[in-house]
Parts: sequence; C-alpha cells; structure tokens
Amino acid sequence: MNFSIEYFHSRVQAEIESWPDGILADYARLVELLIEFGPNLKMPHSKAMGKGLFELRPKGREGIGRAFYCFLIGQRIIILHAFIKKTPATPEPELKIARKRIKEVQNA
Repeated sequence: MNFSIEYFHSRVQAEIESWPDGILADYARLVELLIEFGPNLKMPHSKAMGKGLFELRPKGREGIGRAFYCFLIGQRIIILHAFIKKTPATPEPELKIARKRIKEVQNA
C-alpha cells in the first residue's frame, strides 16, 4: 500500500521547490521511494532522528538538502521542515523547528 505525501505548510513545499535542480531531482526520487516503502526506507536515503522524526537525505552536485518528516495514521507522511545543509552536522535550530512541528501534527 502506498503512502501519501503532505506538507506541514505551503512554505515548506516552496522551500523545497526553490532548491537547486540536482538536489531537487534527488528529492523527487527519494519521495517516490518513500511513497512506496514508507517506514521501511532506510539509510542512506532516510534516517530516524528519534521520537517519530525522520530525515530524507537528498543530495546533488550543488550540495545537500534535508527534509524532516513523520508518519501519521492512514498512510500519511507529513514533510515538516526542509533546508539546504551548509555544515556537516544538522544545525540544532533546524531540528528544533521540526520537533516543534511534529508535536503540532501529533496533537492535532
């Protein structure tokens, strides 16, 4: 059974659509895998970040993108937050945004 993708807010989708072409193309490929495999998608494509939060790990010649997401009942995947990585480690402020948003969707 396939999963469906939703965005926390239209700004999240707009951020992703503004990414450089190579990263965006890899994101599109990874989303297709995520729709097909859901929680069975693992490294190097997806990484569990704890407490129901996951990160999708697209990359291209232009750099590395990250999209945080979670699963909801009914085969729904919510893309919570996305950004282009500029440092080797995931910046804490980016994680904080995703963690705040996952609480919002889980308590809705």
